[in-house]
Amino acid sequence: MASVSVIIPTYNRRESLRRALTSVFQQTVPPLEVLVVDDGSTDGTKEMVRAEFPQVTYLFQKNRGVSKARNRGITETRGEWIAFLDSDDEWMPRKLEKQLHALHQAPQYRICHTNEIWIRRGKRVNPRKIHQKHGGYIFPHCLPLCIISPSSVLIHRSLFLEYGMFDEALPAVEDYDLWLRICAHEAVLYLDEPLIRKYGGHADQLSRKHWGMDRFRIYALEKVLASGQLNREQTLLVLEELLRKITIFVQGAKKRHKTDTVTRYEAKRQYYEAMQAALLRGR
Repeated sequence: MASVSVIIPTYNRRESLRRALTSVFQQTVPPLEVLVVDDGSTDGTKEMVRAEFPQVTYLFQKNRGVSKARNRGITETRGEWIAFLDSDDEWMPRKLEKQLHALHQAPQYRICHTNEIWIRRGKRVNPRKIHQKHGGYIFPHCLPLCIISPSSVLIHRSLFLEYGMFDEALPAVEDYDLWLRICAHEAVLYLDEPLIRKYGGHADQLSRKHWGMDRFRIYALEKVLASGQLNREQTLLVLEELLRKITIFVQGAKKRHKTDTVTRYEAKRQYYEAMQAALLRGR
């Protein structure tokens, strides 16, 4: 059986981390190792992990962000496959077993994700249609927003060598950025079975800390566009989504009277409109 390293970044989530770790150690196929990267917790996380889960490798860093935490986990672990788990989520007991079996049956895939159950403020809710999961060539579906949950993914270590790790310059949507880079080139295996519980609605979620989250997605789209690794069809898809997001972001900036921001992003819009027009003329 292939070896799996589990990486759990956390920050001041002692109680939900306990639930997450419990779900890892209830797996029918145990991982090779479990690593918790604590991003500066002050709530007794370290003491809880060492007292209740002594088999866990615990690493501490001082508030360097979730991307740095995940990247450190990648470099510090040795499994062939890597599974991430956010400290406020939990796995179903057969999550790793079912993914490893599916990947064994379809060895051409190097990344696998699953369906999920959403819990908001203690109640199960149905995801919106825009959050629908997909398998195969999913790059077009990755452009509007992140459709692969880090807690559901099982990813071969080689992909980080080819496409890079999480972008530590991003304070949010770092997963969206990584999936764009990978899914532009890699097919994705999808298991249409909810194998994680994803909890949301709490005050410390990153989406509540930053206004205009699309500016981070704009950055990610600009980056994948500038990579020079997209074909013409992909480039046009990225430009279409980029222009849509810039338009929405500018509207929000205008409402907040952020004049400098409006000016900067209006210039971006003109630049990408010209690029799009030039590509379309070349048909």
